[in-house]
Amino acid sequence: MATFLYSIGRFAFRRRRLVALVWVALLALAGVGAATASTATSNSFSIPGTEAQRAFDLLEERYPGQSADGASARVVFKAPEGEKITAPENAGEVSGTVKELKEGSDQIAKVADPFDKKAPAVSQDGTTAYISVTYDVSSFELTEETRDSLKNAGNEAREGGMTVEIGGDALMVMPETGITEVIGVVVAGIVLVITFGSLVAAGLPLITALIGVGIGVSTITALASVMDLGSTTATLAMMIGLAVGIDYALFIVSRYRAELAEGREREEAAGRAVGTAGSAVVFAGLTVVIALAGLAVVNIPILTKMGLAAAGTVVLAVLVAVTLIPAFLGFAGERIVSRKDRKARKAAAEQAAATGEVLVGDAPRDNGGTRWARFVQRRPVMVLLAGVIGLGAIAIPATSLEMGLPDDGAQPASSSPRKAYDLLSDGFGPGFNGPLVGVVDLKNSDDQDAVLQRITGEIQKNEHVVVVTPPVPNEAGDTAMFTVIPKDRPNSTETETLVHDIRDFGDTLKSDDGAEVYVTGATAMNIDFSEKMNDALLPYLALVVGLAFLLLMVVFRSILVPLKAALGFLLSVVAALGAVVAVFQWGWLGGLFGVEQPGPIMSVMPILMVGVVFGLAMDYEVFLVTRMREAYVHGESPSEAITTGFRHGARVVTAAAVIMIAVFAGFIGSSEQMIKMIGFGLAIAVFFDAFVVRMAIVPAVLALLGKHAWWLPRWLDRALPDFDVEGDKLRKKLDREFAEGGSGKEERETVSV
Repeated sequence: MATFLYSIGRFAFRRRRLVALVWVALLALAGVGAATASTATSNSFSIPGTEAQRAFDLLEERYPGQSADGASARVVFKAPEGEKITAPENAGEVSGTVKELKEGSDQIAKVADPFDKKAPAVSQDGTTAYISVTYDVSSFELTEETRDSLKNAGNEAREGGMTVEIGGDALMVMPETGITEVIGVVVAGIVLVITFGSLVAAGLPLITALIGVGIGVSTITALASVMDLGSTTATLAMMIGLAVGIDYALFIVSRYRAELAEGREREEAAGRAVGTAGSAVVFAGLTVVIALAGLAVVNIPILTKMGLAAAGTVVLAVLVAVTLIPAFLGFAGERIVSRKDRKARKAAAEQAAATGEVLVGDAPRDNGGTRWARFVQRRPVMVLLAGVIGLGAIAIPATSLEMGLPDDGAQPASSSPRKAYDLLSDGFGPGFNGPLVGVVDLKNSDDQDAVLQRITGEIQKNEHVVVVTPPVPNEAGDTAMFTVIPKDRPNSTETETLVHDIRDFGDTLKSDDGAEVYVTGATAMNIDFSEKMNDALLPYLALVVGLAFLLLMVVFRSILVPLKAALGFLLSVVAALGAVVAVFQWGWLGGLFGVEQPGPIMSVMPILMVGVVFGLAMDYEVFLVTRMREAYVHGESPSEAITTGFRHGARVVTAAAVIMIAVFAGFIGSSEQMIKMIGFGLAIAVFFDAFVVRMAIVPAVLALLGKHAWWLPRWLDRALPDFDVEGDKLRKKLDREFAEGGSGKEERETVSV
């Protein structure tokens, strides 16, 4: 592996114009594809294998012509204090709004008058009413004219003193996150300048990362309509692609500068940097790809597509790192090194020429990394206990984790959708915002009328039910649909119990009569989704951690090092979940992070954190520990190897972690609770893993294990493939060529380490 990448690095350095041209051409091609592709018009969401999905599919089959994907909205009216919504003046304003909505857009499918005797929509106390609006197209296909018509609905009623708020998905738009991405890139640039002390060296990782992300996101945009990729797919790919793209470039540029410091010629330094640090990049990228592609085991199409798209962006980041980076290093020349270092090396070279000494490069110097490594090795037990106990304490709130999917009740309290949600909850009861849709398959029923009466009667007896609407049969008479209004809020345990009670009754009914009862709707979908996430978490963990363990065993030629890496990851991700629960579910420090309404944690959050954080955590493990392994293989003691690893890797890993935290933390500023939660969770997880696990717990454990850390049974050593990640075979090959007279001018000018 190292020898192959060494050749790629030298080729890209020599043929830098060709390599750069190829990548620019790919970026242009992807950009043209994105610009000319049709816009994705829907975010399809399905949960295969669940009862809610089966009911949804049955509705589409038995009720043809009714678009399940159409957008919907509710315009909620509340009469002024002391008045009724049914008063002639107020009722006239509501009816005028109904007419205004019907005439406001040709995308309207139906506008339901709240005073319609067939389906009244007025609260029992007579103070609140709502207009139901459905559209022929999804929310992403609504025109701006249609949205404006909806937003302006009820303006005259507002002027008359009524409260008018609008909820539903018709006004839903993807949050603008561009400014947060810019903030992340700016912070990354500042960190890179501080790390390298050179604007050229700092700009190179940013430029190459943006090229990789540009190709990845443009490709996703180009394929979005064809492959039905959700709008969040590109956002996740951008977050991860930008973070790993900068990090991978950072590691190779840092190794290149280290090779230059040891006195090597530029092309040789580029080859060795790609051969050694590039090997670590390849395997680190593989762990991220495994974690993201592994989301397919959850068997939820939208998650699978998100994972595969993000994994593709990571693959691009790896390819950019091992090809475009050495090409750009060729363009950068000596400016890749800070002016101060260039002057120091020039002075040293002049002095060596004057005295006749052989310049062999800079001697290793102590830095913050070496001092920290020695501190940890002097007190490994104390550091280990402090890290484990600290993260364990932070993880405690995770035991109270409650999961759900966000609805309008999780919106900022100042938003119209949230106000509409609260008005409906106050006027019609907490469960009104989470109605359950019942579907009855009557094909195998012996007495359909009796079955429908029994269903209504039995469900109405449930203590968690407010009302059950009479079942409405379809034209064929083989299916009926009814609505259940729960007594409690949509994400409550009582509503979840109600869903399971109805399904249990359906099992009894099927055995008695042959009719089948299903429960669907947004609330039931959320319940099924959360349960599926819970059920998939352990198999997903086993798959991802198991595959990564095998991969790391090949990289480190050890059993205990990969085991320690996996256990450390589990500790950091559980601690991060604890922090997410404390902030977003309990509301601790909620004001600091803009959490206006604490509530259940998004169902996808735990498994998404496992997938993303595991891959990124293994990045730090690979980059830090491979340098230790390299030093150990080349004859250093276990203690010296730890110090060497931190001498070369601590500052770079710190910079990489700060950059990744900055990229993720930028999304905390989003107005969308879901994106805010993802940004916070990933940022805090990277912080815990990089600075507590990899920088403290890892060296403490390695110090306690000593040489046993690198133990591998001989039979397993022979069975495992040797990819030469630490570059030992490459080094021996180059030393042999040097001893034989070298393979070129650059070899003769190089002094072997």
